[in-house]
Amino acid sequence: MASTTEDLSHLPLEIRSIITTESSDGITFPASPIPHTHRTWARTFSSHPEVYLQPSTLPQITKITNLARRCRRRLVVVGSGHSPSNLTCTSSWMINLDKYSRVLSIDPTTGLCVLQSGIRLWQLSEALNKEGLALPSMGSINEQSIAGAISTGTHGSSLEHGLISEGIESLKIVLANGEEVSCSPTERQDLFRAALLSLGAIGIVTEVTFRAVKAFSLAWEQSIDSDGKLFAEWESKLWKQSEFVRVWWFPYMRRAVVWKADKVDENDLDTGVVRNYDPPTSFQDSKFGYFVYHNLLALARWFPRITPWVEWFVFGLQYGFGNGEATTTRAVQPSYRAFLLNCLYSQFVNEWAIPLAKGPEALQRLAAWLHRLQPGDEGYVEHKIPFSAEGLWVHSPVEVRVSDTTVKTSAERGNRPWLDITPEDGPALYLNATMYRPYHRDPSKNATERYYEAFEWLMRDLGGKPHWAKTFAVTPEEFASKQWYGEDFHQFRKVRDEVDPLGMFVGPWQRKFLLGEPAEEKDRLALEEVGFKQEPAKGGGFVVTGQQNAVVA
Repeated sequence: MASTTEDLSHLPLEIRSIITTESSDGITFPASPIPHTHRTWARTFSSHPEVYLQPSTLPQITKITNLARRCRRRLVVVGSGHSPSNLTCTSSWMINLDKYSRVLSIDPTTGLCVLQSGIRLWQLSEALNKEGLALPSMGSINEQSIAGAISTGTHGSSLEHGLISEGIESLKIVLANGEEVSCSPTERQDLFRAALLSLGAIGIVTEVTFRAVKAFSLAWEQSIDSDGKLFAEWESKLWKQSEFVRVWWFPYMRRAVVWKADKVDENDLDTGVVRNYDPPTSFQDSKFGYFVYHNLLALARWFPRITPWVEWFVFGLQYGFGNGEATTTRAVQPSYRAFLLNCLYSQFVNEWAIPLAKGPEALQRLAAWLHRLQPGDEGYVEHKIPFSAEGLWVHSPVEVRVSDTTVKTSAERGNRPWLDITPEDGPALYLNATMYRPYHRDPSKNATERYYEAFEWLMRDLGGKPHWAKTFAVTPEEFASKQWYGEDFHQFRKVRDEVDPLGMFVGPWQRKFLLGEPAEEKDRLALEEVGFKQEPAKGGGFVVTGQQNAVVA
């Protein structure tokens, strides 16, 4: 995609002049000739970048960075846009690395892979599988780029694994000065720890060296039962019974689905003792079930009191109306398929990590609040949440997952991200509160805001921290406090300020959650994008518009 000045006629004359002046080097400026609309996967937010760029070479990425600095423009790198927040929105320059996505090398013996950073996880899984390798763990989707998964703290669900980034040996990053630098636990360690969870605020990750493992299949099974059984087994066996375990909790039914998976012995697969097979098509994965559930959620926007019935009906058809062994579903699948989950519809997602031991307390207190239980009621506990749940109805399930980042990462090893949300001294429990947006329309009035206000209060009370890529309301002052990140937050800020002093990778999201507002407007960074304005979008969600910097000749 080579641009001409005619392609860029929508840009200010000063910018076109600078781009034209720099065109004699033979390196194309890979801008889209047509206006681009960026939308998050959930269509919660959209924006119209001034320029949409898809570089395919390192010199192009370097050129874009140098031109952005000359034109006083912010840079935003975007992949799948799976975060429901406005983190990836901009009215400035947007870079998509889908064309910078080659596998540079794979060593089947050691598992060491060198990748261009735009490769999507599904592409990486295919490439690894051809070499008899696989990712050690995955989240529930595979549409993210490897750089995006790293930058937002993506994780799976296992006490034997932490964040996806724990498999990274080294990174290369193009900084705001246009220089590509390398970093690892032994080289520029502070930068490495910042880049492992960078939130787009450090630079452009260009190359990832990652250690894969031998390809494996997972024998998994899932069943539904009362949440009382879940709580009874929480400490003794629930999370230790298999290498991978995840849970979906249904607050109105007071039931939970437990999914567990273990690796299949390679010899059993080779000899045919065990064969891969898919599970039966579930209700939600069928076209009919998908349509029915979608429309019931839409109906509940107008009649929210039917929400508990929708939960009982839909998930009864999905998992069974009874409990226990009779509801069990089983399959054996290659790992890159077994991990995946159908995310269904547009949604808001608010996810926090708390200490694993506090899980039963968290779910029981949330249930007591949602059901408005009183002393003497079955299941009553004192929830202490200082907000009313009267007239509030929420969607389900709450996704419950675990990780233990202490197994393979630590500050001493030099590979724990500064902004890792998990405890430094033990396993983490992730609670993911989802509110669907049927047909891209928000739930009933104020339902999401009321639910998340109470949910976040409870998570704070239990010592939690929010997942960076999801919806949350936390200030930089909270993040910087000793009870939250303390010195680690200041170290991240220090690295960020050193490598991007002009704010090329700073926008309103980074201001709101990382940097804080300056005391005076004159104290803003020279290149930062300011002043996000949100207006309702046709078809739902919000259009986000930022304020451009003046071009200095």
